[in-house]
Formats: sequence, structure tokens, C-alpha cells
Amino acid sequence: MSTFGAPPAGNPNALTPSDCCVPQPGNDGISCLKWSPTANILVSGNWDGGLRCWQVQEQGGQIQAMPAAQVNHQNNAPVLSACFSADGTKVFSGGCDKAVRMYQLGQAPPNNVPNQIGAHDQPVKGVGYIRSSNLVVSGGWDSKLKFWDQRQQQPVGVFDLPERVYDLDVHENLLVVATAGRHIIAYDCSGQPREHSRRESPLKYQSRCISCFPDSTGFAVGSIEGRVGIHYLQKVAGKESFAFKCHRQDSSVYSVNGIAFHPGHGTFATVGSDGVVNFWDKDNKQRLKGFNATQRTIPCAAFNAQGNLFAYASSYDWSKGSTNVQPGNEIFIHNVQDDEIRQKNKKAAGYKR
Repeated sequence: MSTFGAPPAGNPNALTPSDCCVPQPGNDGISCLKWSPTANILVSGNWDGGLRCWQVQEQGGQIQAMPAAQVNHQNNAPVLSACFSADGTKVFSGGCDKAVRMYQLGQAPPNNVPNQIGAHDQPVKGVGYIRSSNLVVSGGWDSKLKFWDQRQQQPVGVFDLPERVYDLDVHENLLVVATAGRHIIAYDCSGQPREHSRRESPLKYQSRCISCFPDSTGFAVGSIEGRVGIHYLQKVAGKESFAFKCHRQDSSVYSVNGIAFHPGHGTFATVGSDGVVNFWDKDNKQRLKGFNATQRTIPCAAFNAQGNLFAYASSYDWSKGSTNVQPGNEIFIHNVQDDEIRQKNKKAAGYKR
């Protein structure tokens, strides 16, 4: 049996027929997708407790994904988040076992369970890596934000949050956290982490995802109401904060599940419960590319470090409750064409406020 991914040949859950269908994606919902910053290595976290890794090769527009490893959280507790170290040698993860764990790529951990480097009193919803200090940051449903040195079991810093963490993101020295109650807190992580600012989300309903701008001047936040807020933490000439509607079809409103910025162009993708992927340009306030809707919700997505590969999960996100479960879990990799994601000179289809 081949271990390489193959084009889905008309798979209704793929964006295009040529997208690579990643083998062995797991047996339950996919919570997160992350690329190594140094190589085309893709990692997923799953509700079946698995942390899976693939080596991805791209040549002449053809993509192949080969399973490389799988480790599991204690008692197969769901994995809710993951991130890479700056050198790409380690993967950090958090989940429903309330643990922050570290997996060294290429090494089999005891009992196939990654080493625990930290803990919360409730499930860990978000993890990130701070390159300048080599610290791991974790946010939990215990309303705590904790900073970890991989060499010791006690946190080197703890912040109390106003509510449970729903998502967090780190880019360079900017850390942004979205919690229940529509709170958003930004931290400056140059030197000792410190709170930079806090505000109420510009969106009216529950935050679902948050992502830093590639230039660290602000963040994008998505909510269950099918809107995205673009917010600048500092004044940028000619640019202002705003919000726009997306992932809506007629009178139906769908959650924005993930926001992924392109590392080169500064444009970004949104994925949602409507099974749609859109590419956007925040600076010119326009949609760059709208793919046809797939037949299953899309919970997460990510661009690789070069920006030429876009991984997205096709997996039920429970947005329709337990009575309308969409069976099956798949991961696809789309070969990104430059004209799909780069900024255009002319304004095309604009945002809806």
C-alpha cells in the first residue's frame, strides 16, 4: 500500500481536484494544523489523542505526503493545539489531559507519550513558541496564561486572564490571546513578557480564532457570526482597523474557524463551517480568491514557511450539534499559485461590512 498522498480525483471535500489528500489523517476531528518553520513537515492535532507528522515533498506542482510519526497524549486525551520550536526540531502540544507536552522529532518517547513540560488545571486550548526567549506559552480553560522553560516543571511566569482561552497566536514578540467573554489581550514578549493592551473584541459574538499580522502591527480575529475583525495595535499610516462579513450564504451565518496569514505577501486565508476557503487582502480590502464550497466543515488551515503550500482539514467542527454529524476526517494540501494569494493592483470584489 502506498504511503504517499494522491490527488483526490474529484473528492467533494477538496478545493481542487489536484490537491494532495494526506494519508492516515486520524480517526476523529482535526483540531489544528502546523508547518515546521524550517522544512516541509506538517503536524496535526486530533480529538483521538494523536499528534501526527508528515514529510511533504513538492516538485513540478506535484505534492506527496508521507507519514513520518505519531505520538499520543496521555490516555488518548484530545489534542487541541500544537506549535513548532524555532529550529523545527520540537513540537509542543496542549490538550484535554491538561498537559503541555514536548515531542522531539525523530525520537520515540516512552510509551509513545510526549514528555510533559507543563500543566494547567483545565484543558490546554492554545500553545505558542516565543523565539526570542525560547519559552513556550500556553493558555487554558482555567483562565491562565503560563510561560514554560523546557528544562523545568514550574512555569517561569503566569498571567491571570478574565476568562477561558479560546485561541492564541505568537509572531516574533507579539502574543495575542482571545478568551470567552470577547476579551482580547496583547502581550509584548521582548524580554520579560508583559501586557501591552486589552480590549473588547470588535466583533459582537464569541471569538473563535485569532492570528497575528506577519509584521506584528496587529491581529485578525474571527467569530461565530461569520465576521473577521482587522485591528492595528499601533498607528500605521493609511491603515485603520475595520471588520467585514464572510462565510455567509444568503441568510445563513457560519463560524470563522481559522485565519492563516501568508508569510510573504501578508495576505490571509479564512476557513469556516460552511466548508469554504477564501483568500483576502486586508490592505486593499478585497477578496483575492473564493474557492467552491466543500461538503464538510473546515476547522483549521495553515500556509507553509515558503507560502507555496496550504494545508487544510476537512473534519466536523460540531457547529451543527450532535444530530448533524458529518462523518470522516481528511487533510488536503493545496499548491498555492502566486496569483491566488498576492495583492492585486486593482480592487476586485470587496469586503462586506
